Amino acid sequence: MFLHLFIVALALCLSPPAQAQTVSTQEEEQALLQVYGSEKMVSIATGGQQDLRRAPAVATVITAEDIANMGASNLDEVMVSVPGVHVSRSAISYLSSYTIRGIYGNPTNPQVLMLQNGIPTNSLYRGDRGQSMGAPPLENVSRIEIIRGPGSALYGADAFSGVINIITKTAADIPGTEAGVRGGSFNTRDAWVQHGGRLGGIDVAAYLRAGSSDGHKEIIRADAATRLNNIMGTNPPSSLAPGSVNTGYKAVDVGLDLGYDNWRLRTGYKLRNDVGTGAGVSYALDPVGKEKTRHFNADLSWSDPKFSQNWGLGFTVSYLQHIEDMTNYQLFPPNTRFPNSIVTDPAVAALLGVPVGTSVSGQFSAAGMIGSPGRWERQTRLSGYATYSGFVDHSLRFGLGHEDLNMYKIRTVKNFWLSSNGTPVPTGAVIDYSSIQQHQLTHRRFNDYVFAQDEWKFARDWRLTAGLRFDNYSDFGSTTNPRLALVWDATLDLTAKLLYGQAFRAPALNEQYGVNPSAMGNPNLKPESIRTLEAAFFWRADKSTQLNLSLFYYSMKDVIAAVTNANPTTGATFQNTGKRHGSGVELEAVWDAGRTLRLTGNYSWQQSIDDATNTDAGYAPHHHVYARGDWRFADNWLLSPQVNWVADRSRAAGDTRPKVADYTTVDITARTIRSKNRWSISASIFNLFNTSVFEPSLYVARPSTRPDIQTSAIPYDLPLAGRSFYAEIRYDF
Repeated sequence: MFLHLFIVALALCLSPPAQAQTVSTQEEEQALLQVYGSEKMVSIATGGQQDLRRAPAVATVITAEDIANMGASNLDEVMVSVPGVHVSRSAISYLSSYTIRGIYGNPTNPQVLMLQNGIPTNSLYRGDRGQSMGAPPLENVSRIEIIRGPGSALYGADAFSGVINIITKTAADIPGTEAGVRGGSFNTRDAWVQHGGRLGGIDVAAYLRAGSSDGHKEIIRADAATRLNNIMGTNPPSSLAPGSVNTGYKAVDVGLDLGYDNWRLRTGYKLRNDVGTGAGVSYALDPVGKEKTRHFNADLSWSDPKFSQNWGLGFTVSYLQHIEDMTNYQLFPPNTRFPNSIVTDPAVAALLGVPVGTSVSGQFSAAGMIGSPGRWERQTRLSGYATYSGFVDHSLRFGLGHEDLNMYKIRTVKNFWLSSNGTPVPTGAVIDYSSIQQHQLTHRRFNDYVFAQDEWKFARDWRLTAGLRFDNYSDFGSTTNPRLALVWDATLDLTAKLLYGQAFRAPALNEQYGVNPSAMGNPNLKPESIRTLEAAFFWRADKSTQLNLSLFYYSMKDVIAAVTNANPTTGATFQNTGKRHGSGVELEAVWDAGRTLRLTGNYSWQQSIDDATNTDAGYAPHHHVYARGDWRFADNWLLSPQVNWVADRSRAAGDTRPKVADYTTVDITARTIRSKNRWSISASIFNLFNTSVFEPSLYVARPSTRPDIQTSAIPYDLPLAGRSFYAEIRYDF
């Protein structure tokens, strides 16, 4: 059925109404736009503002109004609405993973580049969004721009499967002062205040938010400790499963945005404290461990699009400090037993007070197996660009930059030693191993880059965008990534695009310099690379209906994974291994069914194939449908139900468990539309019918001689929250 729908949609897109094809004058186009309404604008595709329909990328823009209609309070709830994007979870801290077009990363997704106001925010340790950190609160977000597909030609590393740019509010977006409170299920509480105005000649926007939640308490039926018990015959059993996940948190966010003439200064601080460990950082339930993450950012920019005749200039300098400070992770619960280990390391023998060659017990005490890792990193960036419009029908953009990426401090506190084969050896007291056996080496990485881009209108209604970026890293070398985009305004209501791009993912520092026999770092890693070919169509069928269709194919190589060594007692090492290819279709529709009703929806189909096994790469859904209706049912009220259907998720190669169950969730939000009344309220119900929702747990192929880390450590997958309720009140001063 879905194939038939796709063929019909493609035929419609390629066969626009004859009367539209006869219209060609610029005046008629402007008149048509006035009837249809203004188009969404996007900056992420080229670095400059342009119509979304003509942007040389497959992009989505989520406005603050869209966010309010969804009832979304975090980025995860927004991303489920984006075609080709699936929001999954990791057992570790229940971190969210944005799987774009079937490209899955573990435990999160370093293949997606996260930007805030155009500046990268991915952490150095895993290359992802950072442990427990996430995105800025949505009350302070003006819009979110998402590219599905490669973006390295403009943004460099990690713009691999997609790019997310979160644009925070300026003084122009906040008329006066707004205060709000939100509360709901799981003892969730939030309060915030934000202000926009002028102080002398300076535009000022400020934001403060504090919140907390106990998190949902869904039950994990069995975990890694359960399996270890079964293998070792531990008596009494040490596993805490069945037991609930730990997903609570406390949060503080502060932001300041100052604008003067062509200058802008932004600063921000994010604190996540008492963050739960989800299903456990070792895939064993942990009710004790907590995370504390701090994130400070500042950037200063200057830009003048009319610096001189035909020239525009701009520069940005930014600083980001990211600290992950974990407290007493209970990696495995009390009385956990591991295989006895032969002490071969003199340092371990000295700690235990035994001779080298002694066989020692792997039985942990009432404290359990404790670890408290910590990581400190700084990211300093300097970039500049120039635009030139002196050539007829060309718009040129040049840029260069320098990045100083420094993981400058590591802390490792624990009550065990890892033997040469990765088996934990209890050492009694919790002590600081930072100078004895680190879990990660400190490392400082530099990158210098240059890029060039030309937007060429070589014929009427035709544009060709060509771009190239060269990055030179101090540790793994250089990489060059091009892109080409051909955009054709076939008629006033039909735009077609043909896109090609290459991208790379830089090895994360734990993949290069991690020190852990269960997954050792490899300083000789090369970056992952991808080549993507896309075709996209924008068709405004009439003044009330819009359809977008995109088709894609990609091939990946040098995929980074932890690979078991030939000797199974030595654990695994990160290596460039294997290739993958994928293809899919994304269809979007917007229908203004009347003056008071708008219907939006999208359908995505994808397949991602591991070339080594010629089987599905797993984890991501083959089918995904999202639909929302926005109904203004009274003068000042809007009702927005939404449906999310996820289907056909395969397991990874070698995982013999059944496919992950399909699910359909229904959410509904009612809110007031702001008018002269200074009060606005909203109420939301998520997962209205209390559907059981599970995300696949990780499958890791390990040798049978390594019972401490087993395949499918959480065999029954990761349960997500059931029905939940939230209410919000805002007041404008």
